[in-house]
Amino acid sequence: MSSSLSSTATTITKGNRNMTKKNRFLRIAHLFFIVLLLSQLLPNKNSVNPETAYTVWVAVGIEVLAVLSSLFIKEKKSLNLFLDIVTFIYFFLFLWTLATAKFNLLPESLFPPPGKIIACLVKDRVKIGQNIISSLEIIVEGYVLGIIFAIPIGLFLGWSVRLGNAATYISKFFGSIPPIVYIPYGIALLPTFRSVSVFVIFLATFWPVFAGTMSGVLNVERKIIDSAKVLNVNQFTMLFSIIFPAAMPEIFIGCNQGLSVSFILLTSAEMIGANRGIGYYVKQYSDFGDYTRTITGLIVIGLVVILISFLFNKLQRYLIRWKK
Repeated sequence: MSSSLSSTATTITKGNRNMTKKNRFLRIAHLFFIVLLLSQLLPNKNSVNPETAYTVWVAVGIEVLAVLSSLFIKEKKSLNLFLDIVTFIYFFLFLWTLATAKFNLLPESLFPPPGKIIACLVKDRVKIGQNIISSLEIIVEGYVLGIIFAIPIGLFLGWSVRLGNAATYISKFFGSIPPIVYIPYGIALLPTFRSVSVFVIFLATFWPVFAGTMSGVLNVERKIIDSAKVLNVNQFTMLFSIIFPAAMPEIFIGCNQGLSVSFILLTSAEMIGANRGIGYYVKQYSDFGDYTRTITGLIVIGLVVILISFLFNKLQRYLIRWKK
């Protein structure tokens, strides 16, 4: 029975890795690429300069990546995922182009054609890069501080069942309060708005990581703890060499929650009173009615969050690879 299962698993693995050229290159993504290019040839309606060339160059760049991925990605599942994302991007750009420059279904003052957004991204790349760096510096400071404080405290409190159960309700109470409401107190007590932003990110990170750590510790299998006690390990080794690794999956759940909320709160805080940052970039130009740059800023925020989340998930899979 086991040999049969092993043979089946091997066959599936080989099927994933040894895809035919047809499976690799005859994809719907490439069809949508052609459709997107052909849509750029349609006459423009009311749009004076939709910057079509920028849309074409972006589409060509994405298509090059798609072809290279088809050549070098060995896993069928990974290739399917990437090409599905590419297909969605092509389809979205196609609909966006038709609804704006080609048929004028959306007012161009509020919804510029994709070419104008891409052109703005190229033109403002230095300014956008500086604002991204400013935002990421605040995120890193507040997020790292939150993790540094939350994990040890969660380990020690979660190790005591009595304290852990009480602290769980306390964390639920404080965690349910949106950290952004502390901004007025932060402005009154802290010297700069940057320190206020770091403080808000710290709170946004601390409570979910703290709750995830305690939950992970409280839910560690009893047989793991009993086995460690049989070996007479000391408390420090028990906490940081046994309990901590076993609790890491739930700790990472809290870390993911803290990361997502941190980006939302930072953008909100920057739109309230900052003088730099990607949230400030969006707010500044929206106040002047420059919706081309406003949408550009929104897209940049989304791309940055996706990239950071992707890298964080890679780190998570690496650190808890033993769970597989």
